[in-house]
Amino acid sequence: MIDLLNDLNEPQREAVTTIEGPVMVIAGAGSGKTRALTYRVAYMIQEGVDPFSIMALTFTNKAAREMKERIMQLVNASDARNVWMGTFHSIFARILRIEAEKIGFTSNFSIYDTDDSKALITQILKDLSLDTKVYPAKQVLSRISAAKSSLYSPEDYANDPEIQETDRKSNKPLIAQLFKLYNERLHRANAMDFDDILYFTNILLRDNPDVLYKYQNHFKFILVDEYQDTNYAQYLIVKRIAALFENLCVVGDDAQSIYAFRGANIQNILNFKNDYPDYKLIRLEQNYRSTQNIVNASNAVIAHNKDQIKKKVWSDKEKGELIGLIHANSDTEEGTMVANSIFQYKMTRHLPNKSFAILYRTNAQSRSMEEALRKQNIPYKIYGGLSFYDRKEIKDLLAYFRVVINPEDEQALLRIINYPARGIGKTSIERMMVTANEQRTSIWKCMENNVFPQDFNMGTVNKFRDFMVMIKSFQTLQAKMNAFELAKHITNTIGLIKVLKEDDSPEGVSRVENVEELLNAIMEFSDRQVDETTGETARVDLVQFMEDVALLTDSEMKKDDPDEDYVSLMTVHSAKGLEFPYVYVVGMEENLFPGILSLSTREELEEERRLFYVAITRAMTKLTLSYAEQRYRYGNLTLSERSRFVDEIDANLIEQTQKASFRGTSPVGGKPFGRFSEHGFRNLPNTPTTRPSASQPASSQPAVPQHLEPSNPDLLQEGMRVMHAKFGAGTILSIEGAGANKKASVRFDTSGIKMLMLKFARLAILKE
Repeated sequence: MIDLLNDLNEPQREAVTTIEGPVMVIAGAGSGKTRALTYRVAYMIQEGVDPFSIMALTFTNKAAREMKERIMQLVNASDARNVWMGTFHSIFARILRIEAEKIGFTSNFSIYDTDDSKALITQILKDLSLDTKVYPAKQVLSRISAAKSSLYSPEDYANDPEIQETDRKSNKPLIAQLFKLYNERLHRANAMDFDDILYFTNILLRDNPDVLYKYQNHFKFILVDEYQDTNYAQYLIVKRIAALFENLCVVGDDAQSIYAFRGANIQNILNFKNDYPDYKLIRLEQNYRSTQNIVNASNAVIAHNKDQIKKKVWSDKEKGELIGLIHANSDTEEGTMVANSIFQYKMTRHLPNKSFAILYRTNAQSRSMEEALRKQNIPYKIYGGLSFYDRKEIKDLLAYFRVVINPEDEQALLRIINYPARGIGKTSIERMMVTANEQRTSIWKCMENNVFPQDFNMGTVNKFRDFMVMIKSFQTLQAKMNAFELAKHITNTIGLIKVLKEDDSPEGVSRVENVEELLNAIMEFSDRQVDETTGETARVDLVQFMEDVALLTDSEMKKDDPDEDYVSLMTVHSAKGLEFPYVYVVGMEENLFPGILSLSTREELEEERRLFYVAITRAMTKLTLSYAEQRYRYGNLTLSERSRFVDEIDANLIEQTQKASFRGTSPVGGKPFGRFSEHGFRNLPNTPTTRPSASQPASSQPAVPQHLEPSNPDLLQEGMRVMHAKFGAGTILSIEGAGANKKASVRFDTSGIKMLMLKFARLAILKE
């Protein structure tokens, strides 16, 4: 037996061994939270706790798999497999499939992703002849999702006067009706959306005391990871199941609660002490990830938040480098300076590209970073792009699998009924939908019961019947074939690869490769499943694979090659849970970070500060912040002010890496242009000491020298020599845009290349 406690520090040991009663573990960034969680489960099993009685809830399948694999290395593998460990949605979907009849579903219900839900709402809007500009499907779905997360039924929603008044004021008085129809259509399709999994688990436990008692006795020990990210529905489910024994351990960090826009409620972790007055609080405060200076910077920032559970994170690593601060004139220049900095570190410290990450508040900020990295020939990858499982050819094939499993899944059926083309026209499909709606049933049931529109000729009817016969033939093979065999048979039978190969362009070839990769993924998934009694590979059917895919989170839908070498670009939200040796947090400006929509209440501002805290704590070795004096936003050039968050870091922790004035695109470095003090920048003699404030009008900027009058922007042409009040003489490289949005790329003799908005630049033509 492994002595589990030898590898732990004292607070971790306490978190692992305190297995009875309510426990809250506040785990600072980089404090070994995952180790404490996995060792806690392993310790319980070693102490004789039945692994079947342990439920461990995470927010990603990847985290659950990694934790289970670690536990298997510490204790008997079969015991580790018996722990109910997975995401909230996967564990509760498993329970719902067992108890489906009690809530009016069958156990093979489909799980709709966001695209399926939006498509269904779009169809309902079309059926009601509603204007999609007044009722955008995305907004309607967001409203319904928020209601379900608060455990509101369509009836609750319709009967709430405050909600109805809000909908009337926003010119969307029919949301309640759409909510009702949406739920009815989901139920008719034997389908749930993601919010329904939590909603119906609550309904199941609320309305069936025998079921609640069953699971309370089943799960005597409950662990919840990232508790600060739980919403009201998740909180209530956990509270109900844990009520009998109260052996509940929640792990999280209130300082990293950044998902309020998804419904996460920070009060769940802040009020744990009220729910369980006899709870034990354990703080994991030693940071194993970052240098002391980075940890001190993060502590200084988060100290400004009022709503928090106090802790003092510390590191015994070296003091490390000071926090870099890049002060650029424009967002374009900011990108160039960041790319130059990365280039310099790569060359002088012999670092791979994957040592670097650039984090930003909004996706739109990636453009200037991408352009600058391309100019330096530095490979990069943007996180948050189209995921593997969102590609059309993949969704098409998965739709076939969904219909085979649940033929009443109308969104999947509509996607494939005429793909690849089998002569079933759009009008015929729409007529079948009308017929199904009139019968208050599904298209599949209409086909099965031979109910077709009266004016359908036999040719059209037979095409629908042929499709139905094909699907039924696939269904008969479910019991005979494993997931991979059936998936391959379906792919070959429908002729999908043949259709995709008709396009021999690089994109067409890529689509074929994607389908082949999906089949590989099914084979890989099958190989991972092990019989819990024999230890041999278990037979896996298509239902199990589709369950796994349906519950994947966004971050898990991207396959990364560990041998690839690229700089990572992503939003701060996407960076949660990741770490990099060198991190650049760009766009540190008021109204951008913190965002302009987050300044109306203290709660919103504090969430923005927690987001910045997450950004800081991604860095292991070197953290660099950057901001620009002016930035294009919504097509307009706006003046910017440095973020208050930068000023919340102790001045003695920051160095001014460079002031925005350099020649060409040569790597920056060497001695800093100036020094940062608590009063701001102290520039060297003979350099500008002021910059326009956000409120300063363009006309108050320094004028062009008196002997040169600013020229009419319409007279400027490529190749002209011009003079700028700040940057001096230069040559126009290119001009783009029109009217007030016209801008020019200018190579200045002493300041490098600048992109200038001509209505502000006040360039004077030089006569040479």
